[in-house]
Amino acid sequence: MSSYEHDYSHHTLSPDYAHGDERPSNTSANPTFYDVMDARASRRGFILGSLAALASGLYGVPAVTSKAALASSTAASGLLGFKAVPVSKEDAVVVPEGYKVQVLAPWGTPINGATPEYKPGMVTGADQAQQVGSHHDGMHFFPIDGSSEDGLLVMNHEYVEPRFVHAAKWKGQKIDNETVVFDASGMRDADEVLAEINGHGCSVIRIKKGADGQWGIVADPMNRRITGLTLMDIAGPARGSAHLVTKYSPDGTRTRGTLNNCAHGVTPWNTYMSAEENWAGYFVNTDKLDQKSNLPREQARYGVPAEKSRYGWEKAVGGSDEVLRFDASARGAAATEDYRNEPNTFGWMIEFNPYDPASVPVKRTALGRFAHEGIVFAPAAAGKPIVCYSGDDARFEYIYKFVSARPYDPASADGSLLDDGTLHVAKFNADGSGEWLALAPGQNGLTPENGFADLADILVNTRLAADKAGATKMDRPEWGAVDPNTGEVYFTLTNNNRRAQTQVDAVNPRAENNFGQIVRWRYANGDHAATTFQWELFVLAGTKTSSALFTGKALDENSIFACPDGMWCDANSRLWIQTDMGDIGPEQKGTLAPFGMNQMLAADPKTGEVRRFLTGPWGQEITGVVTTPDQKTMFVNVQHPGGHATDEQFAAGDFGSGFPDYKGTVPRSATLVITRDDGGIIGA
Repeated sequence: MSSYEHDYSHHTLSPDYAHGDERPSNTSANPTFYDVMDARASRRGFILGSLAALASGLYGVPAVTSKAALASSTAASGLLGFKAVPVSKEDAVVVPEGYKVQVLAPWGTPINGATPEYKPGMVTGADQAQQVGSHHDGMHFFPIDGSSEDGLLVMNHEYVEPRFVHAAKWKGQKIDNETVVFDASGMRDADEVLAEINGHGCSVIRIKKGADGQWGIVADPMNRRITGLTLMDIAGPARGSAHLVTKYSPDGTRTRGTLNNCAHGVTPWNTYMSAEENWAGYFVNTDKLDQKSNLPREQARYGVPAEKSRYGWEKAVGGSDEVLRFDASARGAAATEDYRNEPNTFGWMIEFNPYDPASVPVKRTALGRFAHEGIVFAPAAAGKPIVCYSGDDARFEYIYKFVSARPYDPASADGSLLDDGTLHVAKFNADGSGEWLALAPGQNGLTPENGFADLADILVNTRLAADKAGATKMDRPEWGAVDPNTGEVYFTLTNNNRRAQTQVDAVNPRAENNFGQIVRWRYANGDHAATTFQWELFVLAGTKTSSALFTGKALDENSIFACPDGMWCDANSRLWIQTDMGDIGPEQKGTLAPFGMNQMLAADPKTGEVRRFLTGPWGQEITGVVTTPDQKTMFVNVQHPGGHATDEQFAAGDFGSGFPDYKGTVPRSATLVITRDDGGIIGA
């Protein structure tokens, strides 16, 4: 999740619109996931106020799982072998007894391991292009020659906080949390803008374990930065369509850069995919008709601002095309003369080969355009189609599935498999069944008469197509995970505080969903390409009195959590769950206070056992998790430490957190390297 979705409680906010939120844009009448949950609970005759009873109805799923099967599934499995850590309010990383942590590759680290040196609060555009980016997020370890001690760490960099990037330069000036400093003429310093653009994207760094057990960056030709300026190819059905025509690419086949890269994915052919999440706010369109905003539907449905952009990059002094493109207003006589379509080149999944530094990243349009949180692939089998899932991370948005038209062939598979196939959107039914609705021409109301001219039009307007198809509105779908042993699919639904208290009744037991939940589903015969599935809720997050697992039990002091976000299922089926409650500090009050700092937990999908594995420092979120092939080294990212610091704290030189060096400099996102003292498998 981006800080762009955080609720900055230290600012004065509208109750309906938090600072940095994606603008609410789903006005369809489609049922919400809570409508489905409530209807399902109502059918089974459960009463208000008993989450245990609700759990029995929603999770026990008598129509799907027999009592005997449920009884056997709650037996202890021994999958989790560590002692849970307590809730923490320390400005520190806490891991279980018998584990140790190393900090690796904080923001600003030279990707060649030496130069250019990071200068706290004085980052230049040229330096940032050769340094690890800002605000680490999803990541993957690509082994070199199968090694668990030498490989490429590839990670996303979701966004920047200008007040940290330019802290030394802006010292003493009034700065709002994600607001920038303009000059007297309302313009921005060009190099400041360049540093911020280059802070986005991805880093590819070779890392190696030394003889002393410490990991470090190794200079290597494969090390590279992909930024908000990197050349991108466009592939799939939308390539070359009128929707993607710009001054930079009159034929609609290329664009520059990737932004707000949140979670990721790894293809069966071992390439990296990065998700463009809250990209809409980087643009602005001031076009008006009759003195009112006149946004085209492909911008309005995604929340492109009509007044000002998030960072004001389009106002950089000098006004090159590299920054003017963030102004999506119609300035020329045709799309080939301006950047009215530039927002249409964002909101996609990008793919690149981390082992080939010359490879051009590709935006795969067949996977749809929305606020992609990430992508997760079902196990690939020769002769079967490729199947992958992605969530649209915004309140009341949807979960999607892509099924390739061609079957998987391990000998020849490449990214072209993702250019031809069918995108579907999920509909969850009250009886525990689900349907995948095809977003294809002529299906589910997607016809020219209803405003969808062709497949390219459907994909550029994926959200509108899902609205029309009748998908279920979800509570911020974020990371997905597929259990490699059972094939079950999991998705985190982080929260949705827009469900009003006045909507609570006997079948609507959870107003203002501040805590979130995790949904899972399975297919008959394990066929991920099927168009129907059976679903249940794995866990309702919350306190000991407001949570429930599918077993009917509540979470306890070793497992309470809120706002599930990042998630990954390891080779042994341990489900790793990461939280993002926002910029939580030690003085946090209210509904989220019992949970302390953001954390990571491990769960046994079979028994429902959950244990807290890690807690992080002040102001951060824990995000991104992967291990080496031998599962003896784990990598976890700490994003936006110090993000809770108020404007007043910042002005006084209090940056909110000392992480990672605790020397009074600006805090930096970084990667944690976690190992066991006895050299064993993480979590076992």
